[in-house]
Amino acid sequence: MKIVKFTWLKVILIVGMFLGSMLGASACSRKTATVMPKTSPKVLIPKTLGEKQANSANQQRLQKFIKQKLLTKNGLYTSTVNQGSQTSLASGHDMLSESVGMWLQYLNADKQPRKFRTLYSQAKKVFNQGPQFSYRYNPTTHKQYPVNATLDDLRIIKALVVYDAINHTNRYQKEAATRFTALTSHCIVGGQLVDYYDVNQDQAAKKGSLAYFDLQTLRYFEGATAQGRSHYQKQLRIVQNGYLGDVFPLYHASYNWQTKQYSADNLNTSEALEVLLHLAEVGKLKAASKNWLAFQVNKQALKNSYRITGEVANDGQSVANYALAAMIFATIGDRVHYQTAMQLVWKEQIRDKQSPIFGALSNQQAQIAYSFNNLTALNASYRK
Repeated sequence: MKIVKFTWLKVILIVGMFLGSMLGASACSRKTATVMPKTSPKVLIPKTLGEKQANSANQQRLQKFIKQKLLTKNGLYTSTVNQGSQTSLASGHDMLSESVGMWLQYLNADKQPRKFRTLYSQAKKVFNQGPQFSYRYNPTTHKQYPVNATLDDLRIIKALVVYDAINHTNRYQKEAATRFTALTSHCIVGGQLVDYYDVNQDQAAKKGSLAYFDLQTLRYFEGATAQGRSHYQKQLRIVQNGYLGDVFPLYHASYNWQTKQYSADNLNTSEALEVLLHLAEVGKLKAASKNWLAFQVNKQALKNSYRITGEVANDGQSVANYALAAMIFATIGDRVHYQTAMQLVWKEQIRDKQSPIFGALSNQQAQIAYSFNNLTALNASYRK
């Protein structure tokens, strides 16, 4: 299996002086009062996340690798090899808010509240930029990029709520609600979720990647008011109406709020599976989608990219895609296919103790490992 690098922020290909051509209308600057959710935070705990159990040998190797080779006090490196910083894509020792959110998810799953508090406190110092978290930070230059990634913010906010639910506290609920409210003034104005907001130019993107619609988190926070519930129903419809059909039961990559059209771009499979996971978490996963995914996993044929017609656009495969598939199966209670997917994940673990990436999920020949692949696999392993 060919292991490829993937980060959610591939959708943000140009920053700084190039943002102008991609940005939409100026974000709303009106402050909105914070509304606390009325629903118990327990609803955000993954149903498959039970009491802490003994970690498997595979998990232990992966945890040790991440802690030794990717984790720092400020966040996690994007990859094990410092390739230098590019202008448009995070790489090497750049750090992403994406990885912070995923590591916080792991610390919740592994019942490590003290380390959760420490990392979150430090991450706020590094990534915080007022209403949102910067999606990317360069620890060498201390540069904080002026845009966020809405999914990453939602992931961190959700982790805060889950922390309280698991630990029976109310440490973060107010802060989580305040942060969500800030997003509604910039990235979810009037319920219209978009990919990012630029704090320097005070402008937001025009489109919303369907993978960014974390439906479970949106429903939790928006369910407290009639207007919020209306916004959630709008968001759910946007995702559901992006369905490509039963022959190829995935969803369009994104929706443009200005043109009111879905993208015809090829599907990045990790993003496509994130859409399915979000739908599964709110009980809206279609049987056709589940069956298609099970078929691809059973054949070990889950490719990296597809055209919207269903044809393969990139014949490579990624361990993260099988890990995402495992999460989907766990969410809907399909234990058989969960185990099948996780077997394919662990098959890619580096077992050579002489390797500099021992314990990682990667290609032995490449000698490089990426945070997204490894963090996705680690979190999937807790959904058993």
